[in-house]
Amino acid sequence: MALSKLPYKGTRDFFPPEMRQRDFLFNKMREIAELHSYEPYDGPMVEEVELYLAKSGEELINEQIYSFVDRGERKVAIRPEMTPTVARMVAQIHKEQSKPLRWYAIPNLMRYEKPQKGRLREHWQFNCDIFGAPEGLGEIEILQVATGLLRGFGATEEHFEVLLNDRRVVDAVFGQLLHLSSEQSHKLYKVIDKAKKVTAEALDKMIGEIIYQDTVKAHFKEYLKLDTFPALHSFLERHELKDAAGGFLPFTERLHASGLAKFVVYDPTIVRGLDYYTGVVFEIFDKSPDNRRAICGGGAYANLLQIFNEDPLPGVGFGLGDVTLADFLKTHGLLPTFEKPSISILVSYLDQAAEAHAFELSHSLRTLGVKTELYLGEAKPKKVFSHTERRGHRGVVMIGSNEIQTGEIEVKRIADQEKIRVKLNDPNSIKSFLE
Repeated sequence: MALSKLPYKGTRDFFPPEMRQRDFLFNKMREIAELHSYEPYDGPMVEEVELYLAKSGEELINEQIYSFVDRGERKVAIRPEMTPTVARMVAQIHKEQSKPLRWYAIPNLMRYEKPQKGRLREHWQFNCDIFGAPEGLGEIEILQVATGLLRGFGATEEHFEVLLNDRRVVDAVFGQLLHLSSEQSHKLYKVIDKAKKVTAEALDKMIGEIIYQDTVKAHFKEYLKLDTFPALHSFLERHELKDAAGGFLPFTERLHASGLAKFVVYDPTIVRGLDYYTGVVFEIFDKSPDNRRAICGGGAYANLLQIFNEDPLPGVGFGLGDVTLADFLKTHGLLPTFEKPSISILVSYLDQAAEAHAFELSHSLRTLGVKTELYLGEAKPKKVFSHTERRGHRGVVMIGSNEIQTGEIEVKRIADQEKIRVKLNDPNSIKSFLE
């Protein structure tokens, strides 16, 4: 039986055009992170399952991880997310480090999910986290990084919005207003997460299976209808929950000064599924009706280091997948084409006598940092230009006996068909012409 030529379901082969796109996305991620003084880090592809069990919840462990028992009888998993790893790493060194810590990574992650639009089993994810920042300021900065990345690709508030909430607000509503048990609260978190994805009838049914009193149901539905920060402020004051909601309202007042207000919308249904979030939570949504989905999500967590017997250290972070990012950029026409490589010049020779000169010129150009392809073997002009058209070179040089005799070569710039003649041993002039 012949082996399949296709990759494992939910994964991708990256041929050169796909790699060019991936490099384009990753380079912009690195650029934006480092503009905000975030430093790169990385961790192992395999972690012990207990690490995810401690902080990522039962659903991830039971349904989504790739796990196995290694030869040392340890139960391990291919990493499905990066936050537990970064927490483990920060726990090792944070006491000796100046705060805040600003770290970023672009890890390869795997989850056993049903492949669909915008979601695969394997993907890369842009992760940024800040540890030890003053309350409210780390959240602002993380939002600036996340929105800054999308703006770096040319996106505006017309293309995306940041839906914002706070787990402390939700906990106050559940505990002090609705008086729910921890079990009811956990179930209602799942309902909130699905509130926009189901019909009103289905939502009523799910709520009724958890909350039985009509008054409590009414309060909960009142909460779900909130859609602005003033409306939230009024709701919290009316039900005497303002103090229990923590610093969320003062935090929202900083959005204007930080330049984020035009992107941010209050949304009571944003709760984020993972259990470790304790404060501000957010999701960035594509506004296009053709791709109305979350591009990115994150939030604040205060207790992530406690599983390592460390004192609480506030952290804020987000994750943004390469698949959803590419879909977003394609939807809005913000993704360039990567069909052809970015090669500055093709150096070719027309006869054997010119081969050594072609090798020497190619070497000189590469020494100057000019991306140079040497056409291997003698070639006719027609074949050279056909190759250049397919490969997308910015310029082309052909060396033959005439060029050797005169000591000059013709350099042709493809975009505008302009030509210049330069000395055969003058790569600097070629570089200047192509720039």
